[in-house]
Amino acid sequence: MAYKIPLFDLNFDEKEAQAAYDVIKSGWISTGPMCLAFEKKFAEMLETDNAVSLANCTVALHLALVILGIKEGDEVIVPSLTFVATANAVRYLNATPVFADICSLEEPTISPADIKAKISPNTKAIVVMHYAGFPCKMDEIMQIAREHNLKVVEDACHGPLSEYKGKKLGTIGDIGCFSFFSNKNISTGEGGMLVTSNAEYAERARLLRSHGMTTMSYQRASGHATEYDVVTLGYNYRMDDIHAAVGLAQLDKLSADLIQRARVRAWYLEALKDNARIIVPFSEHIGFVSNYIFPIVLNHADKDLRDTTRNKIHAQGIQTSVHYPAVHRFSSFNSYYLDLPITDQFYNTTLTLPMYARLNKSDIQDIITNLSESTTCN
Repeated sequence: MAYKIPLFDLNFDEKEAQAAYDVIKSGWISTGPMCLAFEKKFAEMLETDNAVSLANCTVALHLALVILGIKEGDEVIVPSLTFVATANAVRYLNATPVFADICSLEEPTISPADIKAKISPNTKAIVVMHYAGFPCKMDEIMQIAREHNLKVVEDACHGPLSEYKGKKLGTIGDIGCFSFFSNKNISTGEGGMLVTSNAEYAERARLLRSHGMTTMSYQRASGHATEYDVVTLGYNYRMDDIHAAVGLAQLDKLSADLIQRARVRAWYLEALKDNARIIVPFSEHIGFVSNYIFPIVLNHADKDLRDTTRNKIHAQGIQTSVHYPAVHRFSSFNSYYLDLPITDQFYNTTLTLPMYARLNKSDIQDIITNLSESTTCN
C-alpha cells in the first residue's frame, strides 16, 4: 500500500542527480577522484585521520575484523539488537559471535556488564552498535577492552556526526564502520566507509579492498603507476565514483538534515511525555545525535499486542517498522544462541515510528493520535 506518512524519506534532489551525471560525463566512473574527495571530506567531518570508501558497511565490518587479526576459533562479543551484518562479519572469518544483552528498554545499547561477563580466554574483540544513533557506554567499554587487551569495532551505521563526550561515534574504538544504504542518514544507494586514526589499519584496508593490489586502475590511468603487484589475498570491496559523488552531495546536506531531525524528535517527545503506555528510549539523553530512527517501546505489552498495534497504524496510512529482529533468534544462529532476556523483551515490544527531516508537527500529531488510539483500544 502507499503510505501517507512513510517510515523514511529519501533526501535527494537535483544535486545528487547532477553529481552522478557529472561523473558519467567525466569518462571515469570507477574508483577514482570522487572516492578520494568523499573520503577526505568524511574524515574531516568526523575529525579523524583516515577514511576508506567501500562497497557497503558489511564489507567494512569484515575488513575491520580482518585487519584486527580475528581468525578461526576466536570469539567476538557482539550485540543481538542490530542488523544481522554485524554478527555475520564475525562468521565470515569462522570466528564465533558471542551475543551480549542490552542495558535496558530505556537504553537499548550493548551492556558493558554483560560484555564483561561474556569474556573468555578466546575473546579477541568487541563490536558495538550505536543504536538509533545514540552512543553506547563507550568509557566503560573501552576500559574493559584495555583491561582484557581487546580490540573495539564501532558499528556506527546509525550515527554519522553523533557525538559521545565531544568525540564523533566511529572514532572512539580501533575502527569505525558506516553505512550509506538507501534509508540511512547519508544515502548513496549502497556504500560504506571504514574510519580509523591508525594509518597502518587504513593502508591495510585500502590494499584489501582491491584484490591486494599495490596500485589501482585510476593511478595507472592517470600516469602515477604503470604496473602492480598482488601482495596479499584481497577482495573486491571498492566504492565507485558515481556513488562517491552522490555521497559528497549528501554530506553537504547532512548537518542541516540532522538539526531538523532533532526538532522532529523534540516534537515526538513533547507529544509522548504524558503517555504512560509508551517508553521512549534515550528520552533523557543530552548531546548531539543523528536520530536515524525513532523507536518506542509499548509498556507492559508483548509481541502480539505490538503487531496488532502496528497493523492498526498501518491501516491509517502510517508506516512503521521494527529495529531489529534479534539476531540470536535467527535460525542461522541456532548454534550461537544465548539467553538475552532484555533484548527479547525489547524486540517483542518495540516499534519504529517515521523519522525524517521533512516531517512536520501536523504529521507527528497524526502519528501520535493514531498510536494512542491503537494502544488504547488493545
